[in-house]
Amino acid sequence: MRPRSAAFASICALAWIADAEPARATNCANPDSTCINDDVLWPHAGPAHFVAVGSTETVAAGQIGFGLVTSYLSRPIVLQVPSPGAGGSPEYAINDQVNATFLWAYGATDRLELDLALPLTLGQGGTGLAPITGGASINDTAMRDLRFGFAYVLVPHERPGAAPPVQPVGASMGQRDGFGLIARFEMSAPTGDHDQFAGERTGVYVPSFAADFRSGPWFAGAEVGARLRPITELLGARVGTQVVTMLGAGFDIIPRELLTATLEAWALPTLASQQTGAGDPALVPSEWQLAARTSPLKNDSLSIQLGGGTDIPFGSDNEITRPRFRVSLAVRWAPLSR
Repeated sequence: MRPRSAAFASICALAWIADAEPARATNCANPDSTCINDDVLWPHAGPAHFVAVGSTETVAAGQIGFGLVTSYLSRPIVLQVPSPGAGGSPEYAINDQVNATFLWAYGATDRLELDLALPLTLGQGGTGLAPITGGASINDTAMRDLRFGFAYVLVPHERPGAAPPVQPVGASMGQRDGFGLIARFEMSAPTGDHDQFAGERTGVYVPSFAADFRSGPWFAGAEVGARLRPITELLGARVGTQVVTMLGAGFDIIPRELLTATLEAWALPTLASQQTGAGDPALVPSEWQLAARTSPLKNDSLSIQLGGGTDIPFGSDNEITRPRFRVSLAVRWAPLSR
């Protein structure tokens, strides 16, 4: 079987898995369901200048890229449990959590990249739904939903063969000024532990577009998309289809991307109406993050990025899937043939 045919067959098989219902005892239709992914940061495979905002570059044709993105989240799931006092008492269903996402990317062509993401929870603590159901508290570790898909470059940055003989000051090796645009389509399969706030009730479909622009040491990026899923309820909060909006900007402090500072933010307005009380405000998980990135090799294939940030108080006061703060560390190998 040819490599591209095998890749297509693999994608079809994974798509069938993504559309299947989870074969678990957890009843995801309950109004106090745990079939919710508590981490809204879904990093892309392949090259990246930001933690969340997608890159418009892909791994070079015939090359394989891989990476590891880790995050520490503080209180991504907080429940307001009724109590004699006004407003109820907060229960930290997920108090703290360390997640890791293993990423793989394959350059099928100069413009087409096939992606795979395997997220895991390496450690966590919290009450789970024990204060409500009286059951067991949360486990220490968990499997999360597998993600896969592809990216296709619509407007590419120039390849090195078409490069001018003189690079702008602050530009990295092979990096071109100008505009880039890419389209992505990703899916998740309900393979995670649905009783640990680590998996969805069904597959999630994620179409998106990302664009960026660079001028010398300055660059900016944006991504717009959607996460299409059925509604899952948790104590009046309703997590369903979300609009994905991300925006970032960066500056090369040391030329050739030896040291880069980035600032980005993301917000995911939930289209499902809420049942959390007065006015039913929208559920909008939002965060910002400041990060430092380095690419120490001349070919820019290796990158290391460390960042941190807090939540942005948009929409509802409900703190479902909106951590107080996050610290992230990403290491990537993405050959770009620069």
